[in-house]
Amino acid sequence: MGEYNLQVTIDGDSGFCFGVVYAIDMAEEILAEDGYLYCLGDIVHNDEEVERLKAKGLRIIGHEQLKDLHNEKVLIRAHGEAPETYKLALENNIMLIDASCPVVLKLQNRIKTSYDSNEKILIFGKPGHAEVIGLQGQTNNEALVFMDMEELDNVDLPDKFTLYSQTTKSTEKFYKIKEELLSRGYEVKANDTICRQVSNRDKDLPAFVAKFDKIIFVSGRKSSNGKVLFEVCRKHNPNTYFISSPEELELSMFSPGDKVGIAGATSTPMWLMEQVKTELEQF
Repeated sequence: MGEYNLQVTIDGDSGFCFGVVYAIDMAEEILAEDGYLYCLGDIVHNDEEVERLKAKGLRIIGHEQLKDLHNEKVLIRAHGEAPETYKLALENNIMLIDASCPVVLKLQNRIKTSYDSNEKILIFGKPGHAEVIGLQGQTNNEALVFMDMEELDNVDLPDKFTLYSQTTKSTEKFYKIKEELLSRGYEVKANDTICRQVSNRDKDLPAFVAKFDKIIFVSGRKSSNGKVLFEVCRKHNPNTYFISSPEELELSMFSPGDKVGIAGATSTPMWLMEQVKTELEQF
């Protein structure tokens, strides 16, 4: 124990969601057998976990590299993929190891059904995010993607449309957007497609963070879910710090005897939060 004598607790509900656990377990099983495996995009939005798996033989590729690949195994991560990826895999004799999250697959199917029924589709999500690209692909890239209501102010929207959400967005914000669209006179068919494992953390985190003097939120900077949950923590405990690795911790963040809580995104490995705890206990 260091001279600051920090009392450190990890949030037991933080860490990988089941979709990420499924994808990583599948990758590690194949890596143990074959010694290498291609993965289309970062398997999880956490650089430390990606580096751990790359050391075991995981090879991260993009869509451009996929076009030149033939007769190989390629993992589709939890975020899912657009139909074009499956078509290309058939053409190039690529065996797809599909670790798409079941929640994402269900959402893709619902959006595809809406599109096939000629519904106009809006998606509350991050443009360019891996999951969102897969969702747009179900609509021949015709769905309108937006992050905030302000983006729709000067858009000529149809009178009637169907609203979906990226699975890792804020439930509270989704319903605010729905109500605002209704108040503007649109006929909105809203589908709450946010993962309940994510939204339940929105509900549970406030009680956890209220118990501590300081909160260390551990997440990759690419993680959309990490950004959402960090804001939940900061809203209920202003003394919340965002870090991606233990190296970012500074003594100046703390006072002697502080009770410190550690929380993380659905893409944050428990081993990384444990490293952060070990580091804090040396202060």
